[in-house]
Amino acid sequence: MELATQLDDERWMREALDEARAAEAHGDVPIGAVVVHRAHVIGRGHNEREERADPTAHAEVTALRAAAAALGSWRVLDSTLYVTLEPCAMCAGAIVLSRIPRVVYGTPDPKAGAAGSVLDVLADPRLNHRPTVDAGVLADDCSAILREFFAARR
Repeated sequence: MELATQLDDERWMREALDEARAAEAHGDVPIGAVVVHRAHVIGRGHNEREERADPTAHAEVTALRAAAAALGSWRVLDSTLYVTLEPCAMCAGAIVLSRIPRVVYGTPDPKAGAAGSVLDVLADPRLNHRPTVDAGVLADDCSAILREFFAARR
């Protein structure tokens, strides 16, 4: 990966980490996401499952909804989704359906990850869209916020 892209990816992942902190502030698992379109954030989200009592209120889904509204289309083209944790199967499905071309995530999810850890929905050749996926951006920071959250609850 070229240096400029790596620096941009780290910049936007820091924004996703800010969203993760927002989730933690109201007791949700600290996962955050941003959608970037032409160097501008057009969608933000963080886990709000506890706050909304909604099993679908994942960071990625919230960010994709906001991005689609900003673009005026369900197709979130020419954009990149940055998320602190590898997407689950539900979020991976939403990613495929949104046609977003690129996903960047911080840390893998060995229990529920659907971008290569448990499943690989995002690369499944049977589906009509397969975004490129880059993993491990600010992985230490992304995993630390989750470790600290769960350690405080034990």
